[in-house]
Amino acid sequence: MDTVCRSKIMASIKSKNTKGELLVRRYLFKKGFRYRVNDRHLVGTPDIVLPKYRTVVFVNGCFWHVHAGCSDSVRPKTNTAFWDKKFAANVKRDQKVIKSLEDQGWKVLVVWECELKGKEKREATLLGLANEIWEGC
Repeated sequence: MDTVCRSKIMASIKSKNTKGELLVRRYLFKKGFRYRVNDRHLVGTPDIVLPKYRTVVFVNGCFWHVHAGCSDSVRPKTNTAFWDKKFAANVKRDQKVIKSLEDQGWKVLVVWECELKGKEKREATLLGLANEIWEGC
């Protein structure tokens, strides 16, 4: 794959309103949760913010956020130095954001995109997410 083609593919990847985010948001709304989306007032601009429960949810892509042990989290075979640096920076930033939010009293939950694949796995993940949000009440 040439550089121009790779660049077009990477540029087309969305950072907001991804399939996973929309799926999680629809589920939470059906369960009666009300939330804000991509709240820029909070560090890391969480995908979903539930102020009533003092909880934020990040719906992370396994590739970009380096989901350990996941088959979707594969380092590209070309330009490996660039990707190693990029992934390390992403992981470090994620850890810093989570710590900062927790220090501010927020409960931080992460849903990985691979946990939303397949009906049974998706249902179990979403039910578990709802239970974790309710847990603090």
